Amino acid sequence: MIYKWRTLSFKLWLTIISAIILSVLFAYSLSQYYYKNLYVEKLKTDLVNEASLLGADYSGGEISADFKQKVEWFNSKNDSEVFVVNNPRELSACLPFEINYDTLISEEERQMLLDGKAVEKEGYEKRFEKNIVAAIIPLIDENRLEGIIYTYIPVDSITVLFKEFAAKWLAAVLLFLIVAILFTTKWLKKLVRPIKEIETAAHRVSEGDYDIQVEVRSQDEIGKLAIAFNDMANSIHLEEERKKEFLENVAHELRTPLSYVKGYTQAILDGVVKNDGEQRKYLQLISREALRLQRLVGDLMDLSKMESAPFLLNKTPIAYAQFIEDVLVKYEPIIKEKQLGLKLDLDPDPIIFGDEGRMEQILHNILDNAIQYTDSGGAIHITLIQHKDDCELLVTDTGNGIPEADLPYIMNRFYRVNKARSRFDGGSGLGLSIVKKLVELQNGKIEIESREKRGTTVRVILPNINEEWNS
Repeated sequence: MIYKWRTLSFKLWLTIISAIILSVLFAYSLSQYYYKNLYVEKLKTDLVNEASLLGADYSGGEISADFKQKVEWFNSKNDSEVFVVNNPRELSACLPFEINYDTLISEEERQMLLDGKAVEKEGYEKRFEKNIVAAIIPLIDENRLEGIIYTYIPVDSITVLFKEFAAKWLAAVLLFLIVAILFTTKWLKKLVRPIKEIETAAHRVSEGDYDIQVEVRSQDEIGKLAIAFNDMANSIHLEEERKKEFLENVAHELRTPLSYVKGYTQAILDGVVKNDGEQRKYLQLISREALRLQRLVGDLMDLSKMESAPFLLNKTPIAYAQFIEDVLVKYEPIIKEKQLGLKLDLDPDPIIFGDEGRMEQILHNILDNAIQYTDSGGAIHITLIQHKDDCELLVTDTGNGIPEADLPYIMNRFYRVNKARSRFDGGSGLGLSIVKKLVELQNGKIEIESREKRGTTVRVILPNINEEWNS
């Protein structure tokens, strides 16, 4: 049982929702910070501008009643509090407590005002018993501070505005989170559905259902994963079919010679054979079938070794042309018996660094195929060419050739061109795959060109001994 919190969909959902919540909280904190700071700074600037406009009407000397009246009129029409301060008596007429500019400003601020600079203030003001944002403009006559214009707004009003903003923000955020959670849940279900389908399909493949295919709904990573899974399922299916066919081939190849061996042996034991000539014939048949069994078992063992563990080769310098001629001596009787023409065009210079036993196995397999699939009266041409870094062996026959559809798979394991069940047609499908592996183990490569009913050319390219040692 898989707990829901362990599933990929839940982890993705939790990650996305957490990211959304953190983003909202960060945006809210950032907006509060900038909103308050920008708002307060703009407020200070507006207060300075207001006071400066009023101060522009001051023409010097004592602050006149007319000027004070203008300020009072402006104060009555404005949201901020604005007043003029020059001495306690005049100020007490408009405020419920005694105040003058010496109690509203510090000595440092007084000096700034004497220099003609505006003073901006923010925080708690003891005289007003409030948190305020304020601006002070000097009224100067002949370097003497005659008074100040003091304008301020209580911070409480700003706090109310922030609370309204926060309430609306939180309501919008709550709605956004609900929509985001619903959308994310729906989107993740759609996103994870193909993965769950792949998981289900993988279980079915593990149970032997190789025909299953996952629907490809997109071209993104998940879509590519679905394509890769389908390719894998097809490959496994093909491999299983080849193994099944291989086992059938092996069973057939074993059954046929075993039945011959058993039959001929039983005939000898039962006394069916009446003379020495017939007995020798039966023994020759038994020997032939035993040899077929030996070769089949040998191929199976070689394939098993090459696939299960590092396959070590006993490499030595080989004079390639002489080696080929020595191998061909063993084929002279069968070539004459089948009346095949043999043409050799061997460059004597190539020397390779290879395993003699495995090289002989490579040549035997290639020559066996060339002889087996070339009709009587045909010809086999063997060419060895020296190149700068490697040498090229070509074995060309005029035999049946390989169908174009089979050519790409001819060196695959378990592959047989001839699907018929004749014991005389083709081998187990292991020969060329073993040859390919042996050539690659000796740092070479093998290529096959063929045209049906026109013949086949097998090309084996191996590095020269100097090139092999340098690598």
